[in-house]
Amino acid sequence: CFNGHGFVNQALALGAIAAITRHTRGTAALPRIEVADTLVAYQTLGRWWRQRLGLPVVAITGSVGKTTTKELISAALRFHGTVHQTRANFNNEIGVPKTLLELLPGHDYAVVEMGMRSPGEIALLTQIAQPNVAVITNVGTAHIGRLGSEQAIADAKCELLANLAADGTAVLNHDNPRLMETAARVWSGKTITYGLTGGDIQGEFQGQTVAVDNLVLPLPLEGRHNALNYLSAIATLQALALDWHPLTDGLTVDMPAGRSKRYELDHDIVLLDETYNAGVESMTAALHLLKNQPGKRHIAVLGTMKELGHKSLELHQAIGKTVKILGIDQLFILAEPAEAAAMVAGANTVPSQSFQSHAQLIQYLEQFIKPGDRLLFKASRSVAMDQVLKPLLNR
Repeated sequence: CFNGHGFVNQALALGAIAAITRHTRGTAALPRIEVADTLVAYQTLGRWWRQRLGLPVVAITGSVGKTTTKELISAALRFHGTVHQTRANFNNEIGVPKTLLELLPGHDYAVVEMGMRSPGEIALLTQIAQPNVAVITNVGTAHIGRLGSEQAIADAKCELLANLAADGTAVLNHDNPRLMETAARVWSGKTITYGLTGGDIQGEFQGQTVAVDNLVLPLPLEGRHNALNYLSAIATLQALALDWHPLTDGLTVDMPAGRSKRYELDHDIVLLDETYNAGVESMTAALHLLKNQPGKRHIAVLGTMKELGHKSLELHQAIGKTVKILGIDQLFILAEPAEAAAMVAGANTVPSQSFQSHAQLIQYLEQFIKPGDRLLFKASRSVAMDQVLKPLLNR
């Protein structure tokens, strides 16, 4: 953990003209403003700058799909103006004010991702960003080890609505019942819903496209789950009274590393890179995406899903069952022994093998992969599954 006070002299050397600090000791050459809490001051500055610019702000939260949805909404808004969006994963109590302070007078829209690990965090971020549109992608099991239950997670996500201005608009995933039920208890304002089974913006997933209001829109990202995320972008444009019909010309989205990346190698080998993070819902969606890839063998290379608490073994076993139900041909696991065993038990008759190190798994895969194979790589970030994927890209 860094203390910013230790970098004041470095900031001075780089051209800083003043510093906000908890004390006035240090370099006399740099004017300082002393405050009781520098983080609160930073957040206050972010809120002030957002108010001063007065542009529409879209806030996004949810158990899974936040970053993908952020990228899709940002790309859609670029048909109508200049967009500034959360960079990388700067989505916490430091990242949100950072995003706001990066705004320039030339920006027309801001798209702000909001993450959380504990109750109360989304409420704080909403009070800082003061969004006009609040998008909640879904409620699932991410961080259930910290919050205890899916309902507690739903309550935490819906802090975005509880702190939304009365004239704001909620954009909600109709296909997520717990989200819809929880949202109704805290928000009675304008709402636009989207979904594949219903909603104000209802789409029909058609593989490479999604049909909405008799219009067929090409999907920039593969998978049913990404069709749902795409619908949230349409709903957001509608919430801002913007025309979404230009999307029929297609949308280009450049996803960060480890998220929805597809690598086509020689000998008709395809690697699906989902290594950035993993929860039950996102891993299930990724397995469906793998199975839908035309090819010979479908191989899942999966790692631990973190922060599942007392439900960890149950949910890892559920992923194994999904592997079996989908008919995945081979399962390779890089996980703690208990979670690996649970996944193997769920997969049952699917050929499965566990590994204790990245090097062992890489060595085995280099010999195992054959022409025509389709492989999915997915795990929580701390597993560093990308270290397994990268050497294989040079085959």
